[in-house]
Amino acid sequence: MGNVVILPVVTKLDVPVDRVLEGATAANLTEVVIIGTTESGEEFFAGSRAGGPDTLWMLERAKLRLLRTVDEAE
Repeated sequence: MGNVVILPVVTKLDVPVDRVLEGATAANLTEVVIIGTTESGEEFFAGSRAGGPDTLWMLERAKLRLLRTVDEAE
C-alpha cells in the first residue's frame, strides 16, 4: 500500500473487501464469521465454528456492538 495509512475509525465510506480481510488476518482472530455478497448477487456465508448456536451468538454480539457504535456516534 505504499505510504497509505489505514486509520481505525468509523467511516461512512465503503471499504474494499481486500482491506477488510487483511485487517481480519492481522487481528489474529480465533473465530470468524464471514457474510457477503458475490458479484452475481448471491449471498455468501462461512464460519469457523461448527456449531450453529455459537455462530449465531457471535453474530448477535457483533450486531449489539454495531448498534452501540451507531448510538455513540449520535
